[in-house]
Amino acid sequence: MMKKKIQSIIYIIFVLTTFFALVKAFIAYKNPLNFFENPLVWFALIGFVLVITLKELVNYLATKKATELINEKEGIIPEDPNLWIKKLMAKWTRAKAIEEEESIVLDHNYDGIQELDNSLPPWWVYMFYATILFAVVYLVRFEVMGGATPEMEYQEAVAQAKMQVNKFKETTPDLITAETVELLTDASSLKRGKAVFNLNCASCHLADGGGAIGPNLTDEYWILGGGVKNVFATLVNGGRDGKGMISWKNTLKPSDMEKVASYVISLQGTTPEKAKAPQGEKWIEE
Repeated sequence: MMKKKIQSIIYIIFVLTTFFALVKAFIAYKNPLNFFENPLVWFALIGFVLVITLKELVNYLATKKATELINEKEGIIPEDPNLWIKKLMAKWTRAKAIEEEESIVLDHNYDGIQELDNSLPPWWVYMFYATILFAVVYLVRFEVMGGATPEMEYQEAVAQAKMQVNKFKETTPDLITAETVELLTDASSLKRGKAVFNLNCASCHLADGGGAIGPNLTDEYWILGGGVKNVFATLVNGGRDGKGMISWKNTLKPSDMEKVASYVISLQGTTPEKAKAPQGEKWIEE
């Protein structure tokens, strides 16, 4: 008796202590349930639930065992706890007990093998009726009323997605690609392009575009193609592997690269002080 009291006292102290610790943790921590930030909270929570679960399980088993001993002592035969399951299965399968199979044995056999005339299980019959109902609804929906097929729904979804993408591109100025880039000629864009060029490109191409480590940008010859689209693509992707310039897509915004490309094109035909010899092939705008 004393042992049970001690166990109960320890259990109560543990539950109360852990409960108040968890409450305090939930109040103090910003993200108490973040395992990586507060793993001890999770350990305490799991331990708290496990102890309570195990305590209740032990109580249930002890009560059940005590009831069985009392029933055995008094000669009471308890009702089968799984009786409701057996009744449910009998109702949903209409299965006959082995003792009743004689009533459903058919009057023919093959080499001693007899066949039972079992009824179809209700669950199977109801599922069969459900498939018939589904077939009728499907027939009316798609064949009579001309409902959209999965392929039609897919095409509609793709068309809607394209419209949303185009709308997004129209409302997002920095979403510029080599296909959508345009040659800018206004003074403010060229001024911005020149400023970015002088800050990032002049060290290799010189401020006047005459070329140093990098090629001359004022003549008609281009290594990776001329025109604003090719210049923009070169800025985005970088030059030739191993010896070309780096990609600027992680450094410059697309709108700034568009302005730089436009400024570079504006240098065509100018006369730099020390022009580097032509490189690449002559570019003819189509």
